[in-house]
Amino acid sequence: MTTFVLIHGSYQGGWIWQKVAKQLAAQGHEVHAPTLDGCAERSGLLRAGITVESQAAELSRFLYYQDLNDAVLVATSSGGMVMARTAEITRERVGRLVFADALALRHGEAVNDIVTRPAAVTTELALGPTREDAEGRMFASLEPGLRTWAAERCTLHPIAVHTQPVQLDSFWSDSWDTAVIYCQQAPNPGEAHQRRCAETLGARWHELDTGHYPMLSASEALTQLILTG
Repeated sequence: MTTFVLIHGSYQGGWIWQKVAKQLAAQGHEVHAPTLDGCAERSGLLRAGITVESQAAELSRFLYYQDLNDAVLVATSSGGMVMARTAEITRERVGRLVFADALALRHGEAVNDIVTRPAAVTTELALGPTREDAEGRMFASLEPGLRTWAAERCTLHPIAVHTQPVQLDSFWSDSWDTAVIYCQQAPNPGEAHQRRCAETLGARWHELDTGHYPMLSASEALTQLILTG
C-alpha cells in the first residue's frame, strides 16, 4: 500500500481529485485530498496572509498529525508550488513527487511571472474566474455535465499565492524521486516550463493528450501515471 496526498490548484479544492482518489483507493492505497486554507469549503476563512508558504506549513502539519511517511505528493497547477515547499520543509516524510501539469517555480518567482492571463475577478484578498469564465474557458473541453459540476465548485483563490514570490531555499538543489506529467492541450503552465522542472530534477517525463484538468478529463490515464511514476 502507498500513501498518496493529492494537492489541488487555484480556484479548486480537494473535490477536484474525487475520481483519481476513488481509483487509487479502489486499488488498496491510502489517499488524502485536503483542501488548502482559504479554498473551496474553506473559502469562508479567506483572509490576508494566506501564501504558498502558509499553505505548505499547514500541509506539513497535516503529514505530521496523520503520521504519514514515505508519502507520494501529487500536485496540479499552482499546487505545484505548495508541494515543493511542503517537500522542502518535510523532507523526512516524502517518498516521491508528481507534478501533474503543475507550476514549478524557482525561488523568487511568482505565478504571475509564468501565467500572464488576468483573472476575471480580483479583490483585495482573492482572485479567480466568474462562473461564465469557468464554464466557457477553463472547463470548456469537458462534457457538459462534468463542466457544470466543476464550474459550480470553483471559488476565488488567495491572492498572495499568485502575486508573492515563492520561498524555496533548498528544493531545487536537493535530490527527489520525481515525475512530471505534461498535458499537451493546456497553454499554461506550458511545455517549456515543465521541461525546465523535469530537466533540473532529473524527473521522468510523461505526456497526456488532454487539457489542464486531467483529473477530470483523463482520470484513469492520470491515475496510472501517478501509480507508476
